[in-house]
Amino acid sequence: MTDASTALRYTAFSDAPGGGNPAGIVLDASMLADAEMQAIAAEIGFAETAFITESSIEGDGRHLRVRYFSPLAEVPFCGHATVATAVALADRDGEGVFVFETPVGPVTITTTADGDTITASFTSVEPSVDPLDEGVLDTLLGLLSVSTDRLDPAFPPRVSFAGNRHPVIVFAARDDFDSFTFDPDAMSDLMDTQGWTGTVTTIVPTGAAEFDSRNLFPVGEITEDPATGSAAAAFGAYLRALGLVDAPADIEITQGSHVGRPSRLLVHIPAAGGIVVTGTATPIA
Repeated sequence: MTDASTALRYTAFSDAPGGGNPAGIVLDASMLADAEMQAIAAEIGFAETAFITESSIEGDGRHLRVRYFSPLAEVPFCGHATVATAVALADRDGEGVFVFETPVGPVTITTTADGDTITASFTSVEPSVDPLDEGVLDTLLGLLSVSTDRLDPAFPPRVSFAGNRHPVIVFAARDDFDSFTFDPDAMSDLMDTQGWTGTVTTIVPTGAAEFDSRNLFPVGEITEDPATGSAAAAFGAYLRALGLVDAPADIEITQGSHVGRPSRLLVHIPAAGGIVVTGTATPIA
């Protein structure tokens, strides 16, 4: 019987022991109804759980269909659960390339082994970047109790998509980035209204190609995501679309220190096409 007790649990993008973003993984969900997957995700309680609903497409065991559920609802795509699932499959079937058919389209993941460590790199679906309505921005900043003069003028607010829609807010000063707070219920209401299926992505530059990120994800008892692969891809797309990097380019994003789970995400920004996000994943005892 498939239930929460049989699900695997991995942490992805860890930058230290106890770091990373935990994900549940159900390797065989072919017989599960939507309500059963939702119940399992709620019982596991992680930000997302990945369900392999089809383990072989056209006879190819490395071409699979995957769906993602938070404790409250299905989500279109989840980067950290994709990395965790690919590493779990590589643990079982050997390193190499996997293709996940997801609700947002096919996602290719390359896994490589270095000793006992397996790294996974996924290439996002084709990204897009759109303006962020000024009224919506004012509401969002009001929920963070910050004003527009606290934002970095070199990084204008936008909504970026690379599997999920993420509003991107870049702070000018580290202190403002570190100190803002928000009401999870009010933030959740705004996200639902705007159709932001991912996180609210807040960023502060820390170096020439280095950024720290806080990703707001008020789902159940979760308020901030420790590591957000889809947001990392969306931010890479944002930088390219606004001409803020000379693509191809590589950046590094740290995340999770504000919730005690330090994480590191490596992002490759090609001149065109999907954004590549790389990280490790390890089983949770």
